[in-house]
Amino acid sequence: MEELSLGDTNGILRQPWVRPQRTSTGLGWAGLYVSTQREQPYSAAFEGARTHLVILHRDGPVTVSRGHGGLTSSRTVPPGGFFVHPAGKDLTVRLGGPLDTVHVYLRDDVLQQAHDGPAVDLVEELGARDPLLEQVVLALDGVLTSWEPAARTYVDQLGTLLAAQLARGHSNRRLTSRRAAGLGDRQFAAVTGLLDARLGEPVPLAAMADAAGLSVSQFSRQFKARTGLAPHQYLLRVRLDAATRLLRNRALSIAEIATRCGFSHQEHLTRVMRTHRGVTPAALRR
Repeated sequence: MEELSLGDTNGILRQPWVRPQRTSTGLGWAGLYVSTQREQPYSAAFEGARTHLVILHRDGPVTVSRGHGGLTSSRTVPPGGFFVHPAGKDLTVRLGGPLDTVHVYLRDDVLQQAHDGPAVDLVEELGARDPLLEQVVLALDGVLTSWEPAARTYVDQLGTLLAAQLARGHSNRRLTSRRAAGLGDRQFAAVTGLLDARLGEPVPLAAMADAAGLSVSQFSRQFKARTGLAPHQYLLRVRLDAATRLLRNRALSIAEIATRCGFSHQEHLTRVMRTHRGVTPAALRR
């Protein structure tokens, strides 16, 4: 699947009043595009885009007006408020003051795959509050701040969570939650075999779901029901366990072990192991 890029932002992020600080350009993210920036006051109109747009206000309050072919609604949005705009709809918007934002542009197929049931349509929102959605968007921004290729599975998981929360709380359809059954033994063995075989590589969430013969949303729920962990958390544990075993082999340097186990470099392994195991690789080897 082709990476989303600046060209998928409906022209909004190409405007002179936007000063991007960090973006997902070049990171290979196919389902969503993320950009964090400082915006200056403006008024403009944009044609419909192929991506859904979610904007988190990081500061404020600031007055925002929106509509189609004209400004029909206005609201003073506090910090933590959201602006949601569905794909395929034109947009007229006015920003009343300077503002720090995080933009997330999401492919519609990612939105639809994040839940089971009929297709959903996002609703237009201005100033909506959603603590869970805010947490997910800030986590995506945090990944941009300290990107590691090994975080690819984590990004896929965040994208699925984002899409599921949008479908659940920001669409024209109220979705009912159902208790998920866990993965079957054969499915689980197929997934763990994939993780072992690709230990040193990024493993997209879609690849795990394919191994289990499930959609991404079904896989995420059933995997957590079986293991008690989200897929990216389980993968991290597998990599740490493998690194722990390899540290017994003094013929391998810690840097070699880090790359064999899917960490970007020795410092990455050290940081993660200290956080999750309370010990560094060097201390564990001693």
